[in-house]
Amino acid sequence: MRALPELLPSIELIHRANAASTAYTLSRLQVLERLAGNPIEVAYQIFEGGVALAAPGLPVSSFNTVVGLRQGQAHLVEPLALWSRAHGAKGRFEIAAGDDEPALGRALARIGFFQSEFHAALIGRADRPPEQGDDISVTRIKTAADMEDFLDAYVAGWSIPTEAQEQFKFNVRPWLEQSGWSLYLAREDGRPAGAAILFVHEGVGYFADAAVDPAFRGRGLHKALLSRRWRDARGAGVDFVCSGAAFLSASHRNMEASGMRLLFLKAIWTPLE
Repeated sequence: MRALPELLPSIELIHRANAASTAYTLSRLQVLERLAGNPIEVAYQIFEGGVALAAPGLPVSSFNTVVGLRQGQAHLVEPLALWSRAHGAKGRFEIAAGDDEPALGRALARIGFFQSEFHAALIGRADRPPEQGDDISVTRIKTAADMEDFLDAYVAGWSIPTEAQEQFKFNVRPWLEQSGWSLYLAREDGRPAGAAILFVHEGVGYFADAAVDPAFRGRGLHKALLSRRWRDARGAGVDFVCSGAAFLSASHRNMEASGMRLLFLKAIWTPLE
């Protein structure tokens, strides 16, 4: 573990946190890419510092986006937008504060994009996990049977439509075997109630996809899932932990309350049409 005592904001930390979240998203898409016939039509193009992602069979914005553009790369905007559209994506762009510059904004505006929202990226010291209450059970998934409980909590927490749940579960059962992934399940009264993922990438612990069944919200499960992943990330020897959330969302506030803090904002650029 490399000592980063105060985690002072820097372009290095921004790039490392961004790289961890991007590597996680790419890993998720690669699971789908391996399905027979690639039915989701997963495609990606890696460039210096980032990646363009497309998954037209899964209309989730974070899976159909360009992440990681940096200063001096305005010339890549139009080719990446064309690549995205050729692969069935609208060409959404995420640009991190610290990597932004007027040339990038002008290039995006010129081809019909506007800045539509902000996304928060948060960071925390690996050696300062919040306490977890003894009244909430959080376990790491290790068996196929436990994986089914995890998936039940996951689809409930993310409000995946009933008619899509079985196909979703079939598609993502390989998550249990993914390198760098740890899956967690929170139970309430013995019932699957919340799910979350820890992804470790190049010395960074990334907290992903935490969700709680609406029937169990407001009972501290989100905080318990965060605490357990934080402690396991510390045990894995990461330099720091990080995560992302919609700016000022409940997840953003929960992470700040648990000891994480805002590292940077991502500007989200979307097409006018």
